Amino acid sequence: MEYKKVCFMYRNKDYAIDGIRSALGLAVENMYSYGVVMDCELEPLDEHNQESVEMLRDMEGEIYTTVPANVDKCGFEPITIEELGEKLRDMTIIIPYGLK
Repeated sequence: MEYKKVCFMYRNKDYAIDGIRSALGLAVENMYSYGVVMDCELEPLDEHNQESVEMLRDMEGEIYTTVPANVDKCGFEPITIEELGEKLRDMTIIIPYGLK
């Protein structure tokens, strides 16, 4: 059985935290799940949301960011647009999350 790889793309800070929880939900359903916070700086994560990111990592997922401040403030993994383009080629499903 081949597992699906899903990438959520968050470009709106108002939806990023909810999107991270959605990524965790898919990881629980036996999918490889990733998220990318793009073009927006988030506030530091509270303990509950930090635990969600850690649980996602425990299930071989990750939250990436193109914004250097989110690496320091939230502990996300840095990724460039070029690296993201390569990663997206490996995804089964790409979800632009929380667009207005």
